[in-house]
Amino acid sequence: MGLFPRLRYPADYPSPLAMKRFSIIAASMLAPALLGAQQAPATEAPPTIVPYPPTTLPLKHAAQPTTSAITAQDLMTRLYIFADDSMQGREAGTIGNFKGTDYIAAEAKKIGLIPAGDNGGYFQTIPLKVRSIDNGSTFTVGDANLAYGSDWVATGSKSVDASNVQIIYGGILGDTTQMIKAGEGAGKIVVFTMPPGTSPRAMRSAARAVEGAVAVGIIGLDQFMPFFTRPQTFVDDPSNEPAETPPPTLLISHAAAGKLIQGSPAPGATLGGAPGKLDLKLSVEPVPYPARNVVGIIRGSDPKLAGEYVAMGAHNDHIGFNNRPVDHDSLRFFNHIVRPGGAEDGAKQATPEQQAEVNKVLAEYRAAHPNSSRPDSISNGADDDGSGSVSVLEIAQKMVSAKPKRSIIFVWHVGEEKGLLGSTYFTDHPTVPRDSIVAQLNMDMVGRGDAYDITGKSKDGAILRGSPNYLQLVGSRRLSTELGNMAESVNKDDKHGLVFDYSMDANGHPDNIYCRSDHYEYARYNIPIIFFTTGLHSDYHQVTDEPQYIDYDHMARVDNFIEDLAMHVANMDHRPVVDGPHMDPHGSCKQ
Repeated sequence: MGLFPRLRYPADYPSPLAMKRFSIIAASMLAPALLGAQQAPATEAPPTIVPYPPTTLPLKHAAQPTTSAITAQDLMTRLYIFADDSMQGREAGTIGNFKGTDYIAAEAKKIGLIPAGDNGGYFQTIPLKVRSIDNGSTFTVGDANLAYGSDWVATGSKSVDASNVQIIYGGILGDTTQMIKAGEGAGKIVVFTMPPGTSPRAMRSAARAVEGAVAVGIIGLDQFMPFFTRPQTFVDDPSNEPAETPPPTLLISHAAAGKLIQGSPAPGATLGGAPGKLDLKLSVEPVPYPARNVVGIIRGSDPKLAGEYVAMGAHNDHIGFNNRPVDHDSLRFFNHIVRPGGAEDGAKQATPEQQAEVNKVLAEYRAAHPNSSRPDSISNGADDDGSGSVSVLEIAQKMVSAKPKRSIIFVWHVGEEKGLLGSTYFTDHPTVPRDSIVAQLNMDMVGRGDAYDITGKSKDGAILRGSPNYLQLVGSRRLSTELGNMAESVNKDDKHGLVFDYSMDANGHPDNIYCRSDHYEYARYNIPIIFFTTGLHSDYHQVTDEPQYIDYDHMARVDNFIEDLAMHVANMDHRPVVDGPHMDPHGSCKQ
């Protein structure tokens, strides 16, 4: 599951390709994960900690032949292969993801799926590229040349070559009482100061605050410069260009700011004493390895319905690896106690009481497992979304012999973690007619969800926990009441015994889960969807999300239910009725 939804402007989701995975949230995660970590007072009442059960599964597992039934053993075999260290965290555009999609395609062929990608094969390659600012870019204020990389850095999606440009002070960004008015920054370089506590991601987005500016400069903390200079991945798809491209954002060091700002200027005041010149050069290159959706079909058995499709999907990518290994067990216990949401809680630090508990639990574990310490740097993505990817394979293997009346199209999307890129591309360029897809069932993180996992929070902040029967549903009635009702009836009538949690589907929920996985890209085209997940947990987007911590029996129960539901949809005498609000395919998503 992605941290952020796909945005309808040039994405500021940075690519770690050139940095060998400077992991999202990793900078805040690594240092405090060891004994003696930095401590901070609690900002909210800590949740009751349900201890991890003993880990009984091995670090490695010998593969076994899979069967036509959906079983825990099959899922275990598949996931230990797909989320192995050899896949290097499966980041889109890397050799690890390339190997992962090779595995999926080979299994799809073995199962007997009909290839439905490009040119008669299983792959649909998306034009994923990496965009970065050239180090030769220059910024001159009067006679003063500011050095790129030390005095300033930039981020953006278009080149700029502008001379004799007026530089003005924009005020304090976000404070409308101390900012320039709309239109005053057009054709100028506008420099803002930032209020304390502004995140680097908010800084990268500052250019959207000024319409028509040549560039927007912000005076920020020098330690944010590496974040600003991280390359950005994007899909070079001319058919889906954004309506407008915001100006670039310049991060100006405090030392260089002294050459621009003297005293306390009023918003709109001219800075630098002379016009400026900005020559910002972009470098664009393809990713090192093809980024690929994997697509296969089971042809429907009813000639009247075979031209319609039930889509089933998961994402095949994760967040890669980093070059700063951490102690696996220290991080796992620290996160479970201090950051039960994993990356969702990345800013939290331990209270003295929490750190004492971490030290105690880790010491007990070390005593019971001597010489077990291991450095870890690979975010294997066993649950996110190895669990969904192998579940789709397992369901496909069963459905091949079930002979559904409608066709089933299975899509393993790439680039979900970079902003739903693969599902966006597939729904913009489907390999079957888009209006022939009657529903989409999405699986993202379906391998956990027991009582020791905090699976999320309700809209009002109440903690959610899993159970042996737990399953979250998101979006099930947003476009089709009939589809949502069918999920309930199949679960009840066919005695699956799952307990559905709709808490994360609430309108206005701050976590915005509806917008954060691949189902949304189908929903924007008014295709009814259901998003199935067992929820978040403390290993989310961490190096500790490994196959040995998955609940395979629970996952098999979830998969058997989803397969049963898919068969019901495939065998209906009509399409699921769309009775929800009409979606704008090019609008923004807000739950």
